[in-house]
Amino acid sequence: MAEADPQQQSAQLIEFLTPGGPPPPRAKPYVGFDRRELNTILNLYGRKVADGEWRDYAIDFLKDRALFSIYKRASERPLYVIEKNPKLRARQGQYMVTSQDGRVLKRGHELATVLRVLELAVVR
Repeated sequence: MAEADPQQQSAQLIEFLTPGGPPPPRAKPYVGFDRRELNTILNLYGRKVADGEWRDYAIDFLKDRALFSIYKRASERPLYVIEKNPKLRARQGQYMVTSQDGRVLKRGHELATVLRVLELAVVR
């Protein structure tokens, strides 16, 4: 009885392990802002840009949270970060605003309520 070629054996093994070819890539879950939330944030952002207080922003959709960072100048650290973390929904609220130095300015369940802290904030 003749032995099969080693290359042929490995090809059969690969075919056995992946009968339909490689599995399709999975869509990675991420947290994002919905349209209503973005509308609320961008309305505030637009007013502050018109007043000359803010100039730039960045949006990051991560695996466990979404971030909207607000800048006075694009080359600096963000003045404020608006964060949405759904894991904290049942506890202290999924929305949070932090300042440039990392202090939590406001946290809560309603985005509009949390953003009020930025309405009153004056940039130096």
